[in-house]
Formats: sequence, C-alpha cells, structure tokens
Amino acid sequence: MPENGCDVVVVGASAGGVEALRAFARALPADFGAAVLIVLHVPATGASALPQILTRDGPLAATHATDGEPLVPGRIFVAPPNNHLLVNGGRVELTRGPRENGHRPAIDPLFRSAAAAYDSRVAGVVLSGTLDDGTAGLYEIKRRGGATLVQDPDEALYSAMPASAIAFVDPDHVLPTTELVDVLVRLTAFTNGLQGTEGQMPDQAPNPSVEDAQPGHRAPYSCPDCGGTLWSTQNGDLESYRCRVGHAFTEKALVGRHDEVVDRALWTAYRALEERAAMSHRLARRLRERGRAESASRFLRQAQESSRHAEELRRVLNVIDAPAEVEEPQAS
Repeated sequence: MPENGCDVVVVGASAGGVEALRAFARALPADFGAAVLIVLHVPATGASALPQILTRDGPLAATHATDGEPLVPGRIFVAPPNNHLLVNGGRVELTRGPRENGHRPAIDPLFRSAAAAYDSRVAGVVLSGTLDDGTAGLYEIKRRGGATLVQDPDEALYSAMPASAIAFVDPDHVLPTTELVDVLVRLTAFTNGLQGTEGQMPDQAPNPSVEDAQPGHRAPYSCPDCGGTLWSTQNGDLESYRCRVGHAFTEKALVGRHDEVVDRALWTAYRALEERAAMSHRLARRLRERGRAESASRFLRQAQESSRHAEELRRVLNVIDAPAEVEEPQAS
C-alpha cells in the first residue's frame, strides 16, 4: 500500500451508503489531517440532510460543498443534489455536467478529478452501493499511486459496488468501515507541513476542466441519454463508455440504462396505441350517429387493430419488465 501521505480523501456511496457514511463519520478523529469529499447518490430534486446527519454523528463539520471554496483539512464536503463534485487544484468545483452511470452527482468524476489534482496524495474509498459507479475512478487513483480502500462487502448493506471495485481494482485495503478510517489516519500522519496558507490544501497539480470528448475506440452502441455515438476505453479489465456530450457509463451501467430507455419507449408506444384505439372508437361512434356507417366501420376496425397491437405489446412488457440479473463480480 502507498505510504506517501494523503491530503485529500474522496468517498463514494450509493444504496445503503447513509449507514456506512455515518459509521465512517463517527470513526474520524477530531484532528483528522485531510479534507474529506463525499458523493452519495441522491435524487436530483429535493433536499439532502446528509451534512447535518454527519455533523451530528461525528466530530468533524460537514457541509454541502460550495463552488470555488478552498479545501480545508478536517472538513467534510458533501456533493449537493444534481451537481457533480470535483476537485480543481486546492478548491471545490461544482458542475451540472452530463450524468455518469445515470447519476449526478456521480462518484467517478470526483475520484478522477482528485487523482488529477493530487496525484499520489489522494485516498479513494468505495462504500455500500449497487452496480459499479466508483470502480473506474478508483482505478484511476490506483494508477496514479494513490491509496485505494473498499468497504468489506460482507459488512455493506449492498455489496455490488464494493465487489466491483475489488474485482477490477485490486484495492490496497478491504476492511470494515471503522478500520478503513484507521488506515486513513495513518496515511494523514505523513501530511504534516503540507497544508497551504491559512489551512488551505496545496495545489498539487492543475486539473483540466474539460476532458477529451471521445477518447478510445468508437463503440457500436448509442448513448441512451442523448442518442450520440459512444467511445469505449479500457481501465484494466473494466470497459467504460463516453459520448461526445460527456455522458459516461461502465458496461454494467450502460446495460441498465438501456433497459430503462427500452422500457420507457415500449410503455410510450403502448400508451399511444391505447389512445389511438380510444380515439378511433369515439370517432366511429360519432360517424355512426351521423349515419355514416361505412366510415364508422373503418374506424372501428382501426380501433380493434390498435387494441390488439396494444395487448400484444403489453404481453411483451410483462415478459421483459424485470431486467435480467447481471452476475456480480466475485471478490478475490
């Protein structure tokens, strides 16, 4: 495991993450020597009470991050709803950029930006969650020499996200949440004297604000969010996809997102057929009342045909409504 110190800790969680983050906050010491940035998958609308919960449960103050504010050791910065949380040098950056893996905020953008800004002096932590957001970002942290830590899947309420990180990243530590904090405390012992003026974290490296729009190879799939072409890149054994706009997906997230798009499209088609049948029935009745029997019969046949097609589509929807289970990677 890297022992070169740690100035910034980035943490990602999804389903079951509130419980894991509360345990994480309780275990942090009051004199923790690094800034902590957290992304929890939350709905784009509505308020998030996570900062208040973490402040109440632990010794460190937690707040929703504000664009441009400096990173300060011993503070917890939480991604606000509908904003990606990034690190740009020694400051926080909030963006309304494209969703990644169907989420905004997403974990991978935070991890990538922290690795770019602090290189080997960043630690990434993946906690409870479904699917695999955070795996590609944790791989980037490891590639740059940073510390990689993952919650023990046996402890996580939802093990898929930790299991994915273990399978594809080979993290430095896989431990229960409180023991992960012990590792981070040891890493921050190497940080003394590295803070900038007025307690601000130092600018380790410039962070590019715009990544390449289409790295890698053109993929034979379209982006489920905007319909654009996708390009695939390989991070170790993990394949990921990004479109020109910037929507990004891991392979598993792409399958899940396409399931949602197909489901929505088919239900839209079903509704359109039902409405066509209803309108045709109404028109047939009005024509019959006016003595136009031949035209009424034509629209009645159209209504019956639309109802038959809608029923056929409904049978298809009943079969494919539940997406197939994707086998989770096995932790080694």
